Amino acid sequence: MFINEVEHIVGLSKKSIRYYEENGLLNPKRNSENDYRIYNKEDIKKLKTIKFLRELNVSIRELKLLNDRKISLAECMNDRIKKIESEEKNYQKIKNMCLEIVESNESYEKIDITKYLQEVNRLNKEGFTMRDMKTNKRKKINGAIISSLIFSLFFIFIASIISYFQFTEAEKMPWILYVFFILIFLIPIVSIIYNLMIRIKEINGGEEDEASKY
Repeated sequence: MFINEVEHIVGLSKKSIRYYEENGLLNPKRNSENDYRIYNKEDIKKLKTIKFLRELNVSIRELKLLNDRKISLAECMNDRIKKIESEEKNYQKIKNMCLEIVESNESYEKIDITKYLQEVNRLNKEGFTMRDMKTNKRKKINGAIISSLIFSLFFIFIASIISYFQFTEAEKMPWILYVFFILIFLIPIVSIIYNLMIRIKEINGGEEDEASKY
């Protein structure tokens, strides 16, 4: 089957599937006639396993070690357990910090944060944060929408000018030529909308920054 079918069955974007291929986690056969990737049942099973382990926050580095049989699944899960226990300790530290603030009866205006900052900065350096990552997703989506809107408005503006002169001037260009010019500017708009939808899907899927995370 082709990548469009795989995308639907597994629930991963094309970009994610190709990213896993680039990292050697998947090696689908190629059609000798057109060089298209052809995925079989084993590829589907492997992608579902990768997706499941990614939900457990198993890193790409660890997936590559699993794929190369350099570590066992049990070793990988034990490592995850240790990391989860470490995160639990960090959450407990944040919880205790919040309890201390409550018990101190400090106000928003007068709270002394100096005694808390050192611990928070240490946790941040270790990669632990309490900030909501959904906010970052919203910012990325809004940025993609705004940039797409700007480019779309540019093409719409040019098409509007051509249409204005076509319908108001006495000397008109041939209608076939007019339609041709309009299509030249409408096709990029359709492309921009399509790419925007793909971009939003990638952002919501959480896979658009894989290369920078691992």
